[in-house]
Parts: sequence; C-alpha cells; structure tokens
Amino acid sequence: MNKSFYQFALSFRGGRRDDLQAQFAESMFNDLSFTKEETEFDLISRYVEEKADAEMRSVVFDDLYKLYEERGKR
Repeated sequence: MNKSFYQFALSFRGGRRDDLQAQFAESMFNDLSFTKEETEFDLISRYVEEKADAEMRSVVFDDLYKLYEERGKR
C-alpha cells in the first residue's frame, strides 16, 4: 500500500523553526480538514492554494510533493 502525502509529510514535523518543510508539516498536522488519504498532486495542490495559510505555502508543497514522488510513495 502506498503512503498518502499526509503520512509522508508528517515525517518533517519537529524540525527547526526556520525549516519551511517542518513549518508546512506542522501547519498541515494542525489543519483538521487537510486530507489524510490523498495521493494525487492536483487535489492536494488545490486545497493548499485555496487554504492560503501563511505556513502552508504552495512552493513548499511543490518541493515536498516532489520528494514524495521520489521516495514517499514506496
């Protein structure tokens, strides 16, 4: 079974305060409406763009999703 993006991104929680990926993961974790099972870029990206949370930046999501594709879906 493949990991969801949410499961993958949670591995970045607890990082340094200046780590944008850690900030994204923490904000995502605290967002109760963030999809926990989704794997598809378009659906998650749309949510992130519409969310407009200052710590859930689209550019950081793009970087995390690229890493997810490379190693997280395994």
